[in-house]
Amino acid sequence: MTQSGKGPLAGYKILEIAGIGPGPFAAMMLGDMGAEVVRVERVQAVRENSTTNWDVMQRGRKNIAIDLKHKDGVETFLQLVERADALIEGFRPGVMERLGVGPDVCLARNKKLVFGRMTGWGQDGPYSSAAGHDINYIALAGALAHFGRAGEAPVPPLNMVGDFGGGGMFLAYGVVCALLEAQRSGVGQIVDAAMVDGAATLMSMFWGFTKIGMHDENTRGVNMLDTGAHYYDVYECSDGKFISIGSIEPQFYQQLLTLTGLAGDAEFADQNDRSKWPALKKRLAEVFATKSQAEWCKIMEHTDVCFAPVLTMTEASRHPHNVARKSFVEIDGTTQPAPAPRFSRTATATPSAPEPAGANTVEVLRAWGVKDVDALVERGIVKQGSTKK
Repeated sequence: MTQSGKGPLAGYKILEIAGIGPGPFAAMMLGDMGAEVVRVERVQAVRENSTTNWDVMQRGRKNIAIDLKHKDGVETFLQLVERADALIEGFRPGVMERLGVGPDVCLARNKKLVFGRMTGWGQDGPYSSAAGHDINYIALAGALAHFGRAGEAPVPPLNMVGDFGGGGMFLAYGVVCALLEAQRSGVGQIVDAAMVDGAATLMSMFWGFTKIGMHDENTRGVNMLDTGAHYYDVYECSDGKFISIGSIEPQFYQQLLTLTGLAGDAEFADQNDRSKWPALKKRLAEVFATKSQAEWCKIMEHTDVCFAPVLTMTEASRHPHNVARKSFVEIDGTTQPAPAPRFSRTATATPSAPEPAGANTVEVLRAWGVKDVDALVERGIVKQGSTKK
């Protein structure tokens, strides 16, 4: 079903029930890979004369508006379901069923449909019906407790671990896995993607480390990868900017000592004597504070120290390495990450800009073979929004 030059998912049709956070992120990932993704908004979301949409995560797909609280809106949606390969939604458990478009109904109309469900707590369990956000899901998953420096409270890593790493990416992965299986079996299924499950899975390595004594789960900021080690941390430079050091392996550690002028210092000889880490970190901080970020880049870039400057989003988009790899693109005047990963044969295209709510309603419904589109518009069952200028 793939078409060279459009991405490995070209030819697949996916419906996205409008939501926030991980659902749109999963839809973006699938769309970036070439799938035809249609975002289904409420008719109330359509704004007159609105021709802009700032949400980067809504790029690369069409946008339609349907009244799913009306029986004819439900029927219109189910006509789309009949022609779709997958559907993704991010409501609390039971909402899709109450709307009349739950998995049983949808799979009855299309037995090969992959029905992707994105929640924080999962479709079942004691917390399943409760509200929550990324910070809560990664807390219960056993992840949040391990972000932070010694003697300080846990620090939420933005909303990257729950919403996007443990949520949207796992939903996209689950949908693709189910699509592959459906090619063999001819039968679809439900994908129950929960952020608490995904965030827990992201911690897999640390469960192993804890088992062999490499990670103390009861104390933050004292382990190798949580800012405890002097050779794995960020350091402030003389200009107030920061650099990152990750010299874990012995040969990389030796380069770190050489380039900081500490190679002959006996205190640094035993790299993994944890009792010395706080003092060694203080000494390294003093060294790094003597030069600017740019000066340390000249010294350490293109070596095996495991070094990189700590960049803001704008700085990252302009860094020579990212420019060379075309890691960022500009779409409709907005700089943003390019689709990833990359493919040797089915290369992805630059995504289209996000569409306003309902901008493609008539176009999509007609293209997907929905009946009596003009009448649906006249009755307000579907709504056509403003198109981009």
